[in-house]
Amino acid sequence: MLDFRMDTFLAVCRHMNFTKAARELHITQPAVTQHIHFIEKEYGVQLFSFQGKRISLTPEGRRLLGAVTTMKHDDMALRRTFDEGKTGRRQLIFGVTMTIGEYVIGKYLASYIRRHPETRIRLSIANTEELLGKLDRGEIDFALVEGFFEKRDYDFRLFRREKYLGVCAPGFIPPRETPLRFQELFPATLITREPGSGTREVLERALSEKGWGIGDFSNVVEISNMGAIKMMAQGGGGIAFLYEAAVLRELEEGVLVPVCLEDFPKYHDFTFIWRKNSLFAGQYMELLDEMERVQLQRE
Repeated sequence: MLDFRMDTFLAVCRHMNFTKAARELHITQPAVTQHIHFIEKEYGVQLFSFQGKRISLTPEGRRLLGAVTTMKHDDMALRRTFDEGKTGRRQLIFGVTMTIGEYVIGKYLASYIRRHPETRIRLSIANTEELLGKLDRGEIDFALVEGFFEKRDYDFRLFRREKYLGVCAPGFIPPRETPLRFQELFPATLITREPGSGTREVLERALSEKGWGIGDFSNVVEISNMGAIKMMAQGGGGIAFLYEAAVLRELEEGVLVPVCLEDFPKYHDFTFIWRKNSLFAGQYMELLDEMERVQLQRE
């Protein structure tokens, strides 16, 4: 069990403000200051630097944040493990991003539950940013994400590599013999996921490499639902950039067609992640090994 003063440290890190941390924890600001000073004295380091009213983590504070976040996560996971020992039923509590949740993970879970019918599964589907927050707070044990993440904070392993491409309705872009340049798409409407989505971030980074941004499109429509994005693209409402797994059926049926672009399609990793140096890393690796065996059997 973590020292209660570490909860104060985590609250200050969330808010980067002693007053807001005190309000969240229902204690006084002097108590927050006292808790932080105690930890700093215990480790012999300064955790925060101050510039006027703005505070930030020192390198030592950053290292402690990573370690304490993992310890907090593992403490909650350990409590669930003890409960499993009483009930005799294992739990899988994890998260996946939208594309993986809607188009990829189902076959793996079906195979897993057939072999382990006693397992309880609780799956969260959210964007990468939300899942990282859930992972850090100990609400999920691990995650499968399509977006980018801070590799210094997580251990990770490649799950699979997926093609990422632009799609639109047939005839939306006049036929031509040579691939389009990206800037030739800017007069069109872009249909994309919300900020924080891994699907969107891949496009943002691809544009950034060329010195452009999503705002260079004449119009941007943000939709959090993958099905609605595809329907709008099918109806000729614009261009969407998605993983092939999400549009495979539509491509086969011909209701969506690939956009032929220079330097596209790209490939991006679906990554299995958990808190760095977690006590449960071995269990997560065993689970991934089993899921990879399912993938090999299907190929």
